[in-house]
Amino acid sequence: MTVWPGNPYPLGATYDGGGTNFAVFSEIADRVELCLFDDDGTETRVDLPEREALVWHGYLPRIVPGQRYGYRVHGPYDPHNGLRCNPAKLLLDPYAKAIDGRNVWGEALFAYQFGDPLSRNDADSGPFAQKSVVVNPFFDWANDRPLRIPMWETVIYETHVKGITMRHPGIPDDVRGTYSGLAHPAMIRHFRQLGVTAVELMPVHQFVHDSVLLDRGLTNYWGYNTIGFFAPHNDYASFGGHGGQVQEFKTMVKALHQAGIEVILDVVYNHTAEGNHLGPTLSFRGIDNPAYYRLVDADKQYYYDTTGTGNSLNVRHHESLRLIMDSLRYWVTEMHVDGFRFDLAAALAREFHEVDRLAAFFDLVNQDPVVSQVKLIAEPWDVGDGGYQVGGFPPLWTEWNGKYRDSVRDFWRGEPASLGEFASRFTGSSDLYQHDSRRPVASINFVTAHDGFTLEDVVSYNEKHNDANGEQNRDGESYNRSWNCGVEGPTEDREIVALRERQKRNFLTTLLLSQGVPMISHGDELGRTQGGNNNVYCQDNEISWVDWQAAREADVLTGFVRRLTRLRAEHPIFRRRRFFTGEPVGDTKVPDIAWLRRDGEPMTEADWNAQSGMTMTVFLNGHGIPERDALGEAITDDSFLLLFNPLGDPMSFTLPPKDFGRTWEVVVNTADPLLAQRRRTARAGGQVEVAGHTLEVLRCRY
Repeated sequence: MTVWPGNPYPLGATYDGGGTNFAVFSEIADRVELCLFDDDGTETRVDLPEREALVWHGYLPRIVPGQRYGYRVHGPYDPHNGLRCNPAKLLLDPYAKAIDGRNVWGEALFAYQFGDPLSRNDADSGPFAQKSVVVNPFFDWANDRPLRIPMWETVIYETHVKGITMRHPGIPDDVRGTYSGLAHPAMIRHFRQLGVTAVELMPVHQFVHDSVLLDRGLTNYWGYNTIGFFAPHNDYASFGGHGGQVQEFKTMVKALHQAGIEVILDVVYNHTAEGNHLGPTLSFRGIDNPAYYRLVDADKQYYYDTTGTGNSLNVRHHESLRLIMDSLRYWVTEMHVDGFRFDLAAALAREFHEVDRLAAFFDLVNQDPVVSQVKLIAEPWDVGDGGYQVGGFPPLWTEWNGKYRDSVRDFWRGEPASLGEFASRFTGSSDLYQHDSRRPVASINFVTAHDGFTLEDVVSYNEKHNDANGEQNRDGESYNRSWNCGVEGPTEDREIVALRERQKRNFLTTLLLSQGVPMISHGDELGRTQGGNNNVYCQDNEISWVDWQAAREADVLTGFVRRLTRLRAEHPIFRRRRFFTGEPVGDTKVPDIAWLRRDGEPMTEADWNAQSGMTMTVFLNGHGIPERDALGEAITDDSFLLLFNPLGDPMSFTLPPKDFGRTWEVVVNTADPLLAQRRRTARAGGQVEVAGHTLEVLRCRY
């Protein structure tokens, strides 16, 4: 077979219309074989002839998109020194743009013989391993451009490609669970009606289904087990193999952009699917183990692990950093995505052992002209010492605010807690973000996410019920800050059902009217339940899929969420770009925000520290917005009152004096979602009775 020298860059397999250039990094290799596979599995091996700047490369004419391939790396095998080359193991290209098939689990995929981790296993893994695929880089994007929706106007919808589409009756069977299904008009219509501006997709980088899960009849449903940082996961493609998933993914992004919806990817750069020293050899481990993974200094057969998965990517090494940055740029420039949510992002900040916010990774992101311009969201923790870093990321970043979730859940279940904590979370968490000049949008607010209870289950279960996972209910978080409203699980008790619905509306109203960026977990607006399972990472079935038929019963809730997102979009007071100050506005004595007791008087220090009677009124001054619009004009809005009553009994609230507003109109009442009651207006100084477990929102008419 003809092999020309080719080029060391770009890494991966690059088709140019006449052939394909192959390039792979390995500092420790003595020799690298490129392995080409026919459709019947016949393998042809070709030595890459050139090594330049630690990159092995070669160009093969007439190799076209759809060609399956892999590498075999010859070099030292010395686990104690972290060296694990073994040419018997077919290796995925770390820069593969597409990956075919699934691994067929067995001892051949491991570089050692079972029972002796230091032994060498020379069984050929080729027939059992996934294959990399040469892809067609050409695609008609037409006039697709980045939407660049400002963070303060963003409403995120966290979703799963398969889970949201698999049971939708309006999506054809042959594209359910796929990228095409997510881009179907039925799904786009739902997103637009709901008022979300971005979908945050759970992992779509190619991931591996662990053998231990497959042995139990389960799979890695969530996908936090990446093996290909450039490849769209092949199980989500309706087009089948040979790289068609790339075109299908691009078509999905294009369709969502045309609907005005951004695409954010949940990415897992902190570890790979190869696991610890007992894991399989699928790619990075066999190519250059010490370059890609953090190894224990005392004995390099073991892996340094702050992720709980067995390994951590070596972000101290230039090649791992290049891999991450090249991957991020690829998804922005070639796949047109609009941002990233970084799983266990604190692990990427570990230069040595401590989390360092000035780590090399963040320096690279900050100066990169492509990556620095998209939405960057950190999950600001990992499982290592000092790994909980909410509020600790650099100014360019936003963060999943776990403290927001905890405070809001505690408030609405009536748990004795600091009102000051709740007030800070509701107004954008200035205590976490203002010290380094970040704004309220640094806080990604959420009450539920993929990891934990759904909103329906937060109000229906006190305890987790994860028996279906096969781990004796030991997995998943045991402290959920949930309240079942009196009965564990489903009930026919109408009062309890009504209370649960009201509590869901309380959570969603608080979320969508808080300062910061709201994130809705998919199906919460539809009453989705997982039957009390708070860790469905392995449940690729009806436990985790959205039940669209049952969702018909949640029409009131879905409509309620639509009205909330519309209210947020129409009123800039709920999406300020700067924190409140509490200072008077202009020449008036009325501040930009006021915290009042239910008797209408200002909150005192004793009120803030009270452990019971947690009612309060929040005044938001529409004339106190400090920002200006694109033309430099002042932004003004209506003023609002929010009356919070998390207690079980109705409470009488006294509205503030006329300086705050003369007449007030009820626009949201979580006890009356359709606003069917007669009382719709109230006057300054008047009395308003707020039902138990209820939030009312009033807008100033004049």
